[in-house]
Amino acid sequence: MYRTIVVGTDGSSSAENAVDVAGELGRLCGAQVHVVTAYRPVRSAVLAGVGAMGGSVAAPAWLGDDERVAAEEVVRRAGERLARTGVSANPVARLGEPADALLSLAEELGADLLVVGNRGMTGVRRYLLGSVADRVAHHAPCSVHIVHTC
Repeated sequence: MYRTIVVGTDGSSSAENAVDVAGELGRLCGAQVHVVTAYRPVRSAVLAGVGAMGGSVAAPAWLGDDERVAAEEVVRRAGERLARTGVSANPVARLGEPADALLSLAEELGADLLVVGNRGMTGVRRYLLGSVADRVAHHAPCSVHIVHTC
């Protein structure tokens, strides 16, 4: 039924539910599971600052390594969690917004299923940006399973 499953996680306990569901589906179908998280480096205009002559100072290339390393740790732990249940998972940390990372990887891999949790942003940020589950459900190149994670 499913050969390639992409699941998103942010490392939260509620996201673990989505990872568990994706893992179980992967185990039952013999599918390859790809665990994805997104990160954004802290490269802001404030950080770039203003030089002595009033011009902008470029942020160093290494800036954002902490966020990348933290994201890689999130997907590594999720992959280990799945491995304990007998499911092989490919951990993927992507630069960018969560929904974009999930959608682009699903398209690149020709995924059969995208799994996301129904929890994430709340309040004004969700109102302005929309939820990851909502964006994924409306733009996915494949079937979507939204896991009730609370």
